[in-house]
Amino acid sequence: MSLFDKIQHTAQHIRHKIEHQPSVGIILGSGLNGLLDIVQKEVEIDYHEIPNFPVSTVQGHAGKLVFGKLGGKNVVLMAGRFHYYEGYDMETVTFPVRVMKALGVETLIVSNAAGAMNTSYQVGDLVIIKDHINLFPEHPLRGRNDERLGVRFQDMSEPYNRLLIETAQKIAKEKGLKIHTGVYVGLQGPTFETHAEYRWLQVIGGDVVGMSTVPEVIVARHSGLNVFAASVVTDIGIREDLNTISHEEVLEAANAAAPKLAGLVAELIHQMP
Repeated sequence: MSLFDKIQHTAQHIRHKIEHQPSVGIILGSGLNGLLDIVQKEVEIDYHEIPNFPVSTVQGHAGKLVFGKLGGKNVVLMAGRFHYYEGYDMETVTFPVRVMKALGVETLIVSNAAGAMNTSYQVGDLVIIKDHINLFPEHPLRGRNDERLGVRFQDMSEPYNRLLIETAQKIAKEKGLKIHTGVYVGLQGPTFETHAEYRWLQVIGGDVVGMSTVPEVIVARHSGLNVFAASVVTDIGIREDLNTISHEEVLEAANAAAPKLAGLVAELIHQMP
């Protein structure tokens, strides 16, 4: 079965279970899980029940699609994303974005936990992603291109929608939220970066670094979706030599900052046309 046919098969299965076509898709990485508490839930579908969907294996990531209303819009929330470091290929990692597009989604919102190279950032800070540097070893558009899904050579001059960024900055100012705008570097993981790698990533122009987001954003743009993304700073990479990082500490920092990001995104969705 071709990728296009798999997408249609999966989308058709989901359509039979939902009442409203979603216009906004949200990937609940670290920082946005709080949206599950405020969305008006209508339907939840476990990944096990969805044909062609894998299952997330990462601690802290659930495994379901949640459909409902948020900010007056019909939304689908992806509670539990898939990562390249789990052993999935890029087609699998980004498959849910393709399905969201097939379901009618026009805007994708993504969040993540990230380490910071920018020395002005602190743990718990929010960073709106304005651009990225792709250092994953496999490109999600590699291979034969299906024109029904997107163009062969995708323009990436504006991966993150400028209007959405400006609107989020305005909302943050009104809410009194401290927020940065920076460049995200995507690496495959699952190891956290060495001191030398953090310094290198800073030299090449990165502000924050993580193990997700970039593949999904590339495929979202290939699908014609507008994208907004934000990071929660969970550790400082340019740090003292004896300062180590654990996954538990990353989750703790992300959970502490989550309400701020969730509130920002909820208002952003409300203000979307």
